Amino acid sequence: MNYLITGGAGFIGSHLTEKLINTGHNVTILDNLSTGRLTNLSSIKNKKKIKFINTDISKKGSWTNYFRNIDCVYHLAALADIVPSINFPERYFKSNVEGSLNVVQACRKFNIKKLIYAASSSCYGIPKKYPTSEGEKINTLYPYALTKYMGENICLHWGKLFRIKTVSLRLFNVYGTRSRTSGTYGAMFGVFLAQKLYNKPYTIVGNGNQTRDFTYVSDVVNAFIKASRVKSSIKIYNVGSGKTISVNRIIKLLGGKNKIHIPKRPGEPDTTFADITKIKKELNWKPKIPIKKGIKFLLKDINYWKKAPIWTPKKIEKATEDWFKYLK
Repeated sequence: MNYLITGGAGFIGSHLTEKLINTGHNVTILDNLSTGRLTNLSSIKNKKKIKFINTDISKKGSWTNYFRNIDCVYHLAALADIVPSINFPERYFKSNVEGSLNVVQACRKFNIKKLIYAASSSCYGIPKKYPTSEGEKINTLYPYALTKYMGENICLHWGKLFRIKTVSLRLFNVYGTRSRTSGTYGAMFGVFLAQKLYNKPYTIVGNGNQTRDFTYVSDVVNAFIKASRVKSSIKIYNVGSGKTISVNRIIKLLGGKNKIHIPKRPGEPDTTFADITKIKKELNWKPKIPIKKGIKFLLKDINYWKKAPIWTPKKIEKATEDWFKYLK
């Protein structure tokens, strides 16, 4: 089959690309390399099955022509992380909302039959129920969450209207090799791995007792592939491990005793915990990589984070000023 992946050189996108190529498919990648890397694709042996286009989907252009003769579109391209979304909300709107609109318009133009969207569990905000199901009340607390949820609605609405089989996967705390190393303050594992690599203290938010539903990237890739086989028209699924683990426990698994506690942040849930009953039942999908095994994979590939920024309490305090200012 012929697949198109927006953001295919990024963290999840590169793993998805690799999986599809290794199972005999052709992949067209649209990526502006704002957070992705071409080196993320270096382990793929059969380069003839990849077509890479450096382009920005938030801007209209001839890139839409690459949707011709595509069997399924995976829309992963987006700006992530909370902090920069508060500082630069317009960038997130252009990337995550206008970009999604441009993608679904291209799907409509070239009669794409299937569209899979990478949504975010941040749309739930601070849920009232745990584990959290797809029916939980939506409560977007910052621009990243809002724009990802708007992108989801655009994909689902266009899908229903123009008869594109559309699946939205709400991802919970995805981690794994090749996760982002951008200059913005963001994902916990990226911060911790750089600190470990350079023997710096782990910066733990609050008391570290907060728990997260960490989902290994290969499990997420399998969910995307399963989603592309859905025969129904419009579906939303949570993608998580179905378990939670504390940040303090993560520190122990990473190794190292040197740590510093920084102030607890407003607007962050004490727990993320996915109810994955629906996706297990309807897609016959379940996570396979336990957290201990996933962390071993990370530590084996720790040199990937050599160029990642090293975050100190002072740098974090400066980076999160607007977070505390507007979400308190």
